[in-house]
Amino acid sequence: MKNISRKLASLLSRVGIFTGMALATAAHAVNDLPGGPAVNQLNLGPAASKIAEWQHGLHWFMLILCSVIFVAVFGVMFYSIFKHRKDKGYKPATFTDSVAVEIAWTVVPFLIVIGMALPATKVLVAQKDTTNADLTIKITGYQWKWGYDYLKGEGEGIGFISTLDTTQRAMSDAGKPEGDNYLLKVDNPLVVPVGKKVRIITTANDVIHAWMIPAFGVKQDAIPGFVRDNWFRADKTGDFYGQCVELCGKEHAYMPIHVKVLSAEDYSKWVEGEKKKLAAKADDPSKVWTLDDLAKRGEKVYAANCAACHQANGKGAGPIKAVDGSPVVLDADKSKQIAVLLNGQANGAMPAWKQLSDTDIAAVITYTKNNWSNKTGQIVQPADVLAARK
Repeated sequence: MKNISRKLASLLSRVGIFTGMALATAAHAVNDLPGGPAVNQLNLGPAASKIAEWQHGLHWFMLILCSVIFVAVFGVMFYSIFKHRKDKGYKPATFTDSVAVEIAWTVVPFLIVIGMALPATKVLVAQKDTTNADLTIKITGYQWKWGYDYLKGEGEGIGFISTLDTTQRAMSDAGKPEGDNYLLKVDNPLVVPVGKKVRIITTANDVIHAWMIPAFGVKQDAIPGFVRDNWFRADKTGDFYGQCVELCGKEHAYMPIHVKVLSAEDYSKWVEGEKKKLAAKADDPSKVWTLDDLAKRGEKVYAANCAACHQANGKGAGPIKAVDGSPVVLDADKSKQIAVLLNGQANGAMPAWKQLSDTDIAAVITYTKNNWSNKTGQIVQPADVLAARK
């Protein structure tokens, strides 16, 4: 009786565990993300460019061809083993070679390889043809965000940094993922027009990164000191997602890519709006700011660029040094902290932030010098940063 009770208790316990797992799965249920990953996705995602369609076709061609070869070779092999086994009285042939067989197993594989190489070469050549682009965009990988600079075409002169949305990082830190675009939402997506050929030029500021959008069939490494190029042409409007696919450090998982494809009319409106924003942000480097104004602006710059490593409370974590109470931050010689932000330190552990404007750098330094326990009263003006760049 005791054994039966124990078995029943064990069974009920297992049922409870599986029920709990099912409920937990339901609580964290997500849906397919259009332009991004799908739930239980086994195959390549839907294509949104001609190159991606060709890649999908090439994938299925290779899979079917290899499957046919596999079935044919192993089918003949197992048939021969079964039908010509020793217990049926078959004896092995006594010949040592066959010219016909030698020719067959040389010519047939050669034809198969040529049949595979021709369509693959067509796709590879098309992937690297970056000529006659409508737009040229420089993409720079940073630890851990992306920089986009529109170099040629409509939108020339626009530039911005794209980083993981702060709400996504907060969800990750709390261990409570929500939404279909978890860890894929960014503050500033890359915006391009539909049907236009976009040439991308990739490089990196610190370590090797890789920019990839599966729906466009594009993946290009971003290597420090090198410039690589690739291209894509989106065939449909919408939002498309990817991630850095080169292991680049502890924040690698927080380096998403979001491309927003707009109609030609909407893209022109976006360009006009961005240029107005840039004009409004074009600060006079000779302007003298108050401590309060710099600190308010610096708080936003810190949250967008620094808090991921140094934490919102400035305490740092592990090998990341704290900003709160830092001797460099507290030092009356403000040029030391300016040099750290412009040039980085510790062999790239602290990356350089030259891409930020003089005003943003001055603001974030002023913010760190006057926040948490740092009450230095010191102010860094944009002119100080500008002078340090020279």
